[in-house]
Amino acid sequence: MKILIVDDEPAIADTLAYALKGEGFASAHCALGGEALDRLAPARAGDFALVVLDVGLPDMSGFDVCRRLRRHSDIPVLFLTARADEVDRIVGLELGADDYVPKPFSPREVVSRIRAILRRLRPDTRQPAAAGNQPATDSRFAVDRAGLRIAFHDRWLDLTRYEYLLLALLLECPGRILSRTQIMEAVWQDGGESLERTVDTHVKTLRGKLRAVCDEEVIHTHRGLGYSLRG
Repeated sequence: MKILIVDDEPAIADTLAYALKGEGFASAHCALGGEALDRLAPARAGDFALVVLDVGLPDMSGFDVCRRLRRHSDIPVLFLTARADEVDRIVGLELGADDYVPKPFSPREVVSRIRAILRRLRPDTRQPAAAGNQPATDSRFAVDRAGLRIAFHDRWLDLTRYEYLLLALLLECPGRILSRTQIMEAVWQDGGESLERTVDTHVKTLRGKLRAVCDEEVIHTHRGLGYSLRG
């Protein structure tokens, strides 16, 4: 698999490329956000498995790159930043980033996080292809795990990656109250009360898409506790 490194510091890019090569990954490097968007254009979809994206680029911010990228691509994104500010982390995750690593960092840690992201987002190829769409415990839903999609009242929902993972998690635990920290650890693998807003934002957009199919309250809020799937 090939990783695109977007960083204007050659020393950092070279160090990451070396660490990735040692773990069996190929990589390419560019220093500008505009060049990264060209390399990740729809016509070249599939060239890269993941993007390591610096927030502070010379021509545009990494957040702007991610925002424009998300208009047409769901490729995994791992942010690098010189700041460890909590607000930056929240913004990055809400834009659809998969992880966030502050500088200075260990190249081994970055590679480990890349592996974790790719492992988490891949369908389980050990499942037999004939299994097809599988009904969820809740009869209102059907889950296509190979296609990473969920149907609600026989209509496929247009979900982002994290909306899919969040709803799939709730479907696996019908009636159980899951705290925001538990959801962060299961979906983003980065739990913590400081990132509660990220969970709340995704629950809000997910509710909107469910209501567009059927006007019922599917996800129940338990104040001070978390969320559950309402039967």
